[in-house]
Amino acid sequence: MIALKEKLLSSFIAFENQTNIDSYVHDIRSEAIKQFESIGFPNKKLENWKYTSLKNLLNTDYTVLPEINNVLEFKNIKKYLIDDIDSYKIIFVDGKYCSHLSETTHEGMDICILSAALTQSKYELIIENYFNKIALKDGITSLNTAFSNEGVFIHIPKNKFVEKPIQIIHFSTGNESSLMFQPRNLVVVDENSQVQIIERHQSLNKNKVFTNSVTEIYADKKSIIDYYKIQNDNLQASLIDNTYVNQERNSAFSMHTFSFGNELVRNNLNISQNDEFIETTIKGVTIIGDNQHVDHNTLIKHNKPNCNSHQDYKGIYDNKSTGVFNGRIVVNKQAQKTNAFQSNNNVLLSDKATVNAKPQLEIYADDVKCSHGCTVGQLDKNALFYLKSRGIPEKEATALLMYGFANNILKSVKIPEIKTRITNIIANKLGVKIGFNL
Repeated sequence: MIALKEKLLSSFIAFENQTNIDSYVHDIRSEAIKQFESIGFPNKKLENWKYTSLKNLLNTDYTVLPEINNVLEFKNIKKYLIDDIDSYKIIFVDGKYCSHLSETTHEGMDICILSAALTQSKYELIIENYFNKIALKDGITSLNTAFSNEGVFIHIPKNKFVEKPIQIIHFSTGNESSLMFQPRNLVVVDENSQVQIIERHQSLNKNKVFTNSVTEIYADKKSIIDYYKIQNDNLQASLIDNTYVNQERNSAFSMHTFSFGNELVRNNLNISQNDEFIETTIKGVTIIGDNQHVDHNTLIKHNKPNCNSHQDYKGIYDNKSTGVFNGRIVVNKQAQKTNAFQSNNNVLLSDKATVNAKPQLEIYADDVKCSHGCTVGQLDKNALFYLKSRGIPEKEATALLMYGFANNILKSVKIPEIKTRITNIIANKLGVKIGFNL
């Protein structure tokens, strides 16, 4: 751990010399690297990291500033795209923007890369108003801020309906024996606008990859943001995903997180409701086995009256896998008439699998409707016996029960092609073939 930290600190000056930025961003980066130097990587002594250790992950000698620009062809990545829909695409290969595989736009909105926004004067006002304003100053986020340069910049102006979804995919070619990425995304959706975003990180071979990603999302009045994260990488890849969301009056934000792959995944999701009549929906499905580890750490802050939040996470764990759910809802004193729901349900398919769950409600208002619940158990043996007695083989019967378990999460997916893709991934994880979609 100390070796990687020292390597990152010593690489910072070289990184700064490689990038052309103004003094405003330079000052932010310089302060962030000082914070990382002081705080370092999170460890299990921190309450929020009690069940997730980065020790094994940080013992690898990662390349942090790759010099070679690797090239991919469309045929190499097609199967990882949701290619049966028309979409904007922002593709990165080994941390660098790949223009010939991407489809961006500046026609009436900006769907492009962050490095352009950080260096061009026409974006200066947006950068100063939004960049690094809501991201936490903890060690892991500060590390990303210090090395922030490449990622996605999305600005949807007022009264704009984005007709095509936006796909963001980070590919690792494996040309480095081990590689560390620091992607940074900034999404600003102005009043009464709407957008759908799909994000994925994908390794193309079995070399070690460590991604520390930070996304800041701003949902202005009456805006609608529908966000999907598909986490189905190989078992040599690890991901720490930090997402920060600010919502304003009458906005609606939804995020679906599908965690099926990776060696270790930590999803930090922080959402702040800053005005009245806000809707927030966050849902997730986790299906893992082997020695995989997935940790969902969520925080929804209700700061004003008359707002709703709905949180529903389901996990299926096999072999020696580990699941963690730490969901926290804070209802501040002035947030009367809040309606907050939180649920975390888990199924253990192996007696060696582990789940650590900690649903939390902190309520300081007295006129609210808040509920939370958590279950950890095994498959319903009676239901399994019933299906088998009707001639359904055990594998298919198990799959049907698992689909029923995850059904309410998939029903709220608004892009049919994503629902089909996730349905097929689940079937593949369970080792069955199905003739239907949820």
